[in-house]
Amino acid sequence: MNETQPQATLPRTLVAAIAGILVAVVPAVACDALMRKLGIFPASGPLNSDSLFALATGYRTVFSIAGSYVAAKLAPARPMRLAMILGYIGVAVNLLGLIATWNKGSELGPKWYPIALTLLALPCAWIGGKLAVGKASVSES
Repeated sequence: MNETQPQATLPRTLVAAIAGILVAVVPAVACDALMRKLGIFPASGPLNSDSLFALATGYRTVFSIAGSYVAAKLAPARPMRLAMILGYIGVAVNLLGLIATWNKGSELGPKWYPIALTLLALPCAWIGGKLAVGKASVSES
């Protein structure tokens, strides 16, 4: 019976991971669109100031924490592991963006922005996971 238990949790783990990714990505994209609609971000084209990139970094950080929180809460087993896997996925995706844009012009934003997103991925995942598992698990780990 122990051999079938991991197979039974795999679909629920995948659902938890997908839900976490959606909670991190969908609101970030929606917030970008809302910022453009409200005139905070330029109507078209790239952001044009460090303060706007800082704002985007801030809400992306919050949404990343929320995504890891949701994934860990929904995880059928090992919630911190799932949260951290999402963090590593975030590092990989952001690192790809960093590499792809590194030699491009300033129209894609300051170099610190993709670096910050890459560096924040794991701490956000850890915070979201720890918030989900609660204080009882903190003293056990």
